[in-house]
Amino acid sequence: MLNSPTLEQLSALRLHEMATAWREQQAQADHAALTFDERFGLLVETQWLARENRRLQRSLQEARLRLTQATLEAIEYRPQRPLDKALIRQLATGRWIAEHHNVVLTGPTGTGKTFLACALAHQACRTGYRVLYRRVPRLFEELTLAHADGSYTRFLARLSRIDMLVLDDWGLAPLRDSDRRDLLEIFEDRYGLRSTLLTSQLPIEHWHDHLGQATVADAICDRLLHNAHRVALQGPSWRKENAQPDA
Repeated sequence: MLNSPTLEQLSALRLHEMATAWREQQAQADHAALTFDERFGLLVETQWLARENRRLQRSLQEARLRLTQATLEAIEYRPQRPLDKALIRQLATGRWIAEHHNVVLTGPTGTGKTFLACALAHQACRTGYRVLYRRVPRLFEELTLAHADGSYTRFLARLSRIDMLVLDDWGLAPLRDSDRRDLLEIFEDRYGLRSTLLTSQLPIEHWHDHLGQATVADAICDRLLHNAHRVALQGPSWRKENAQPDA
């Protein structure tokens, strides 16, 4: 049995979960039948899982996902909403992030774009990638403030270090000239180095007109859509289906 100094040393090394697991093993008779390697393996696994859980919580807090309950396990595959399971499984591996590709989710309102985006982002956090979620209107507000207070360069540098940038509600409102320039800067910094996931009600074929200024639109669309995985969501609105009838 471990003596008190050993337990104190485990605590000093911040191996608190391992120390707790050892005490629990001592209190359970069935663990006596295990070999040393088996018992030690259980202790290490307990400590590792605890650290992984803390890392995941920190990653999710930094990501600031809009739908914290969205996970790949919670995705519902229904006949009225055809969703390619094979493609979702492929995206879940995170290989597209490692290869610095993008993902574009399009479809009418209420078809689950934000949920799927947050589920893929949650999976990326699990895998160890840095993730950041922003609604596009909110991003433009932050960029305007960054221009005003002199933090613009630092803000762009922060975005450039994010492995997976989730931009939700792309194409909802007309763009200002400053918005176009900011978007080009962001996507130029990320092209071939980081991954971006966009959701939009606007079909891809209308993006060029939405962006305006043909030269800038060409540059933005080229950086976003080259090597992008495109997922078109269909079906009735989730919100309408789940709406409570009036009493």
